[in-house]
Amino acid sequence: MQIQNAQEPTVFSNNSAAGLFSDAEIQLARELISDGQSHLFSDWDEPGVGDHEKRRFMAALLNAHLAYPGGLTAYTRNARLLLAEAASGANPFEGCTPAQPDLVDLSSFGPDYDAAEAEGLKCFAESAVVLVAGGLGERLGYHGIKLDIPVEVTETTSYLAHYASLIKAASDRLGRPIPLIIMTSRDTDEGTRTTLAANKNFGLPEGQITILRQELVPALSDMKASLALEKKYELLLKPHGHGDIHTLLHTSGTAKKLAESGVRYLLFIQDTNGQVFNAALAAIGVSEQRGYDFNSIAVNRIPGEAVGGIARLVKNGAPDLTINVEYNLLDPLLRATVSPEGDVPDEKGFSKFPGNINLLIVRLAPYLKVLESSGGVVAEFVNPKFSDATRTSFKKPARLETLMQDLPKNFTSGEKVGVTVFDRVWCFSACKNNLADAAQKVAQNSPPESASSAENDFYEAGRTKLRAAGMTVEDSPQEMLQGVPFTTGPRVILRPSFALTLADVREKIQGGHISGDATLVLEGDVHLKNVTIPAGTSLIVHAKDGAPVTIENFTATPKSRFTIQPLTDEEMQSDQVPEYLRIRGYRIVKSTEIS
Repeated sequence: MQIQNAQEPTVFSNNSAAGLFSDAEIQLARELISDGQSHLFSDWDEPGVGDHEKRRFMAALLNAHLAYPGGLTAYTRNARLLLAEAASGANPFEGCTPAQPDLVDLSSFGPDYDAAEAEGLKCFAESAVVLVAGGLGERLGYHGIKLDIPVEVTETTSYLAHYASLIKAASDRLGRPIPLIIMTSRDTDEGTRTTLAANKNFGLPEGQITILRQELVPALSDMKASLALEKKYELLLKPHGHGDIHTLLHTSGTAKKLAESGVRYLLFIQDTNGQVFNAALAAIGVSEQRGYDFNSIAVNRIPGEAVGGIARLVKNGAPDLTINVEYNLLDPLLRATVSPEGDVPDEKGFSKFPGNINLLIVRLAPYLKVLESSGGVVAEFVNPKFSDATRTSFKKPARLETLMQDLPKNFTSGEKVGVTVFDRVWCFSACKNNLADAAQKVAQNSPPESASSAENDFYEAGRTKLRAAGMTVEDSPQEMLQGVPFTTGPRVILRPSFALTLADVREKIQGGHISGDATLVLEGDVHLKNVTIPAGTSLIVHAKDGAPVTIENFTATPKSRFTIQPLTDEEMQSDQVPEYLRIRGYRIVKSTEIS
């Protein structure tokens, strides 16, 4: 088949096309040819040759067309505008002056924290959790979905199991099923569904979980927004970014259904951050107290750190815009406006602008209006790699991208945007770097963000809860495991069924002492009073439903203990050792001593 004239796509209108393509595919081809995309069909084989590949190609085009609001011609139209801006070198913050955002600082505990958390717990009964989980663990050296990676290997609990356990505990306590929406990708959809099925949804009823699959978008080969081909009959597709979650919530009708079921807040979380729920309830409480329509959970940021800063951008004649400014743009923006020295530290050593960690609380009622007015498409951007200074051709195909934290760019009705700042380890510890990269970051005095550092921070957050409850906690010395620092204990795991809030921990633990490499795991209705867990011992309590456990004036003895065992060089290279251990560089072994 050949197209003789871009204005007369006979390939899709003559008798040879009958039965080969659907009416929708034929119509799409006509639209694309009119849009300057005739190259997609220019070297097709004659009728009867390669028909299977042609059908597959048209099916891929139609799928991409239907997945993007407005279709592929809307995608290319947006692309041409954004590519022109990129080629001109336009400054996205031209005329803007950065100022501190509307901010609540809960980086330390106190009455404000307690009040926010109590308010947030009540509001959580009218909330839903949106889990963005489109990534594999390849960067970590893990060849599976990141949700399957254990957040800890004392009892080997995956991130997905951890999140589900909290949602289940909250649902049981609040008397209402907390909806869980998971955004998957082509890479993670099957694995996510398989894990949920194999584990019976980790105790969550089937109707409590909604899975929305993100589609890819076509790559662009030039400034004219020509759709790129991988090869003949194969469209080159790339990720569109996690901003697609807003599109999917809108186009699937999920956001509207949640509102109709009584949901008032959406909590957006990432796939591997074991500490998120330590802060989430308090942040939801702040949204309720302050009337925030959009609230970013943030951390104190070190100037120059490769983390975006959240700033309120003030521009004459335009409403203020509170938005994440990427770290490579923040310093020059400050130098050009309010700080000739750039992004300098305050008296505590932190930037004036809190660090973005992509954890969001959104009030659903105004969110629905924004989705309706925008079609669910968050402000897009394009980042082409130009081949030379003329900025007219690409080194490799580009694509439009979206970020879920850019939602405020769509606000037009005075929506209130704020930020809630927490201690970093309390609310955030990324799991994304392999051990070699993590060790290099440690050498550069940057967070390692490895599986081992994430587990380390998970235990540290547990120790923080014990200290807040009044238990004396003595840390063991820090060690280096595969070039990454690790505090070997105490290793503390407080399951969501034991405590949802800091107030719960204070209620259930009075006094006591834990030290060194001791291990404490509490699940269910457990109360500790003056319990001592010395180095070299452990206390593991899994209370069954309806069977509360109280332990008072007790000292653990070394009948059993958990020890960290570094992997040998041979084990680090061995396929016989599970990947989830090799990405850490150690295992945790339970041993029993006979007294």
